[in-house]
Amino acid sequence: MQIRYKKRAVKYIVSCDMQTKQRLKNCIERLPLGDVVKLQGFVAEYRLRVGNLRVLFTYEDDIITINDISPRGQVYKGL
Repeated sequence: MQIRYKKRAVKYIVSCDMQTKQRLKNCIERLPLGDVVKLQGFVAEYRLRVGNLRVLFTYEDDIITINDISPRGQVYKGL
């Protein structure tokens, strides 16, 4: 399984403190395990809950693309 990151997700990860970066890294490496829910109204969009953060990703053809990482209240506004 291959994991790709969009520019928006990388930008958020870089802005985080070291502890948050480590939590995100551990959870993303374990995908598709964890608190993963398919988003309604989308074909291949999923979200991963990491504490107060949400990781939006797509899963197609054994490739996981991390689209966005944001706090819970803000992540769904951009959809």
